[in-house]
Amino acid sequence: MAKIESELIRRWLNGWTAARSLPEAESVGSAGDGLRSRCDQPGREVEVFALRADEDPASLTRLAAAVAAARQTTWLTVPTQRPDAVEAVVNAAGLELLHRSEWLMSADLGGHPQHAPAAPYEREVRTDGPVTAVSLRHPSGEVAARGTVAVVGADAVADRIETDPAHRRRGLGRAVMGALAEAAVAQGARTGLLIASEEGRRLYSSLGWRREAGVVIARGPAAPSGR
Repeated sequence: MAKIESELIRRWLNGWTAARSLPEAESVGSAGDGLRSRCDQPGREVEVFALRADEDPASLTRLAAAVAAARQTTWLTVPTQRPDAVEAVVNAAGLELLHRSEWLMSADLGGHPQHAPAAPYEREVRTDGPVTAVSLRHPSGEVAARGTVAVVGADAVADRIETDPAHRRRGLGRAVMGALAEAAVAQGARTGLLIASEEGRRLYSSLGWRREAGVVIARGPAAPSGR
């Protein structure tokens, strides 16, 4: 079984924090167990990302205990090749399991498929520093699909890819991803990274994105429901 490299997780996190305009993540503990990011969202004030869960299971035990004892609503995100083992650890710590079937994925952006949005949708692309936002609008003015990408060095991290339920099954997700990849390559990016939801995995796989690891997400037991 291949090991997920901690450096790949760090690269994804660097782009994710840039995409969301969050402060740079800070180290958790003295053993390099993980990184902590301040999200300041209701029900998600802090998020901790495990870096060595598979190679050092004790590091995950320490992180889970810290999340369980946190005073702020804290999530624990764990890229892993061993989701069952991770789930056992977070359950033992008393954490609430939120997601166990998300994927960390990567892609070579140089050959990323391009898809123009079908009529009558129009594409809007806005770039502010390292972050590009793509929106597909219906003639009514409604945003039918959207997404963002942040370029950090040679990496481009896609985030918040969404299609409104009323506009699904029209290829809009593919059009958004193609536009994000095109913008990222224009800024010098070569590798795409993202965490895919269970709903998004099929779309990304069809566009050539590869699974690097599973992702398990849990949170402290006192947190309110909802993501």
